[in-house]
Amino acid sequence: MKYTRIPHTDIRISKICLGTMTWGRQNNEDEAHEQMDYALDQGVNFFDTAELYPVPAKKELYAVTEELIGNWFKKTGNRDKVVLASKIAGPGHAAKHIRSTGFSKESIINAVDSSLKRLQTDYIDLYQLHWPERNTNYFGQRGFNAHAVDVWDDNIHQVLETLRDLIASGKIRHVGLSNETPWGTMRFLEESKVHQSLPRMRTIQNPYSLLNRLFEVGLSEISMREQIGLLAYSPLGFGVLSGKYLTEIPPRKARVTLFPNYNRYSGDTAVAATKKYAELAKEHGLSLVQMALAFVNTRPFLTSNIIGATSMEQLRENIESINVDLSDEVLEGIEEIHKTIPNPAP
Repeated sequence: MKYTRIPHTDIRISKICLGTMTWGRQNNEDEAHEQMDYALDQGVNFFDTAELYPVPAKKELYAVTEELIGNWFKKTGNRDKVVLASKIAGPGHAAKHIRSTGFSKESIINAVDSSLKRLQTDYIDLYQLHWPERNTNYFGQRGFNAHAVDVWDDNIHQVLETLRDLIASGKIRHVGLSNETPWGTMRFLEESKVHQSLPRMRTIQNPYSLLNRLFEVGLSEISMREQIGLLAYSPLGFGVLSGKYLTEIPPRKARVTLFPNYNRYSGDTAVAATKKYAELAKEHGLSLVQMALAFVNTRPFLTSNIIGATSMEQLRENIESINVDLSDEVLEGIEEIHKTIPNPAP
């Protein structure tokens, strides 16, 4: 395994992060525990979860994923071997069964306390805001809708004050963003620069893959100049970059088959790009999965690459990508395809 550090900290984390969002829906508890056992054995010491998980979110399964992780910590005693990240859900339809009060002080405190109880731990290493409260473009929206109604009052100072107090209490160690824009990222960073008692956002968890490299526009410069590390999610585009959906009959238990509304990476242009990437991988004797993940691993702004799997076979292949080195010829081929079909799946 290769390791990095959460920026501006001494916390050493694996460059491959174990994602957990299918546990409790597509994976049962035994399967989740098997994944954690194997990942830890392979040197993966960074696990990412959220109160929203499993997804697609539903009231009956609220926060089951955190409960499964907590049961594993209790069973194995491995809490001190894992750098643990979780998130508070933002407001909106996907989280209406959780709360409707956004990132108020009471909401954040309640969310942290509830996650700690489910996770059966005294602290969370990295606590993230899952998505913004305000009207902006995330979760596949191509552009900013300037005409949308937005009743958000700028409460970023208050949010950081609440997070500061939780850090002081020892309940969380560091904080990060997720699904954030360049404006939002700089707004948080500048607030903590001006008010130095407030905590600094250490990481940003945004989508990044061969099918969606929009992080490179705006956010990559912020990431590198401000040292706020990318935690790349959906590096395989909901599994599309495995190539398994290129067949005439899609796999029966695969995510996009089970949940057709998860189609962010399945448009005609994304399929066309995936075919080209698959041809490039085959030409160089690589699996498409490992080429796609290894590409993400090469990015200078990457702190950790969040992989997810519903089978042990997938998990093994995903983790092994850390040992794949891409030749200059492969990287040049990727750039040629990207020039032809740039960012087909935002």
